[in-house]
Amino acid sequence: MRIGLFFLVLKCLVLFPVAAQAPSQAALRSFDDIFPGLSPAVRGEAFSRDGYFRTFSRGAADAGGFGRDILAFRSRLDTGITESIFAIQPVVLVESVLVIPGEGGRYSLLDVYNALSQTRNLQGRVYHSHRRQAYIPLFEEVTRLDGTRRNSSVPDPGPASSVPRSETIYMRLRDANFGNTFYRAQMNLDGQGLRYSLTNNRNITYMMVPVIREGRFIAQMYFEPIAEGILVYSIAGIDVSNFVAGRINMPSAISKRLAVIIEWAADGITR
Repeated sequence: MRIGLFFLVLKCLVLFPVAAQAPSQAALRSFDDIFPGLSPAVRGEAFSRDGYFRTFSRGAADAGGFGRDILAFRSRLDTGITESIFAIQPVVLVESVLVIPGEGGRYSLLDVYNALSQTRNLQGRVYHSHRRQAYIPLFEEVTRLDGTRRNSSVPDPGPASSVPRSETIYMRLRDANFGNTFYRAQMNLDGQGLRYSLTNNRNITYMMVPVIREGRFIAQMYFEPIAEGILVYSIAGIDVSNFVAGRINMPSAISKRLAVIIEWAADGITR
């Protein structure tokens, strides 16, 4: 009798693995579970349309300021999210926290994955150029690549029915300021969320001069369904020489690019 019951339970687990592992709504963390003790002002920004955004320079890092000011260090996020950023000893850091409202489990990690898979939706998104005093497309052209040095274009996939544990995407972005730029995006399931890591896999040049060496720009975006909707935590870092930093406004450049990428992801999730 006991042996028969054992095999019945085992059969159910084999036949229904997704149902057995699917988290219930009650299992979702809240925003305050992840970021306890934030001031009302900072919390309010995170729940606003544009989210919380802060930029830091290496001077603050040298003085130990990052430890006090970076929200991730005071959160219950996995430390792995920030490790790769600090490994490159960034000159500039940009941190952002945004909550996409959607109580009751309205959005899932599948919605997140499908949004991040549509790389071409980055094309044409605008930012405000202070130099031109106009809104212009940041990425004038976006091409998904097959991952080889041939740079063959491949289409974005259709909507998926499940989230893979890991996936790598290659893309060419024709940047309004830097021309053709090449990136590698890595998506990984990470605990209760999904992490999207973006890095330049070739040098980025300005007026034919390399300004950002390969792998010296990294953006980490972490998405997690929470009680209030979808948490989007983002942090981007860049390492450039003092010569470059003195001639290009890197805090502004990184902030604008991260803001456009976050907006792209959020629009795709809620579409």
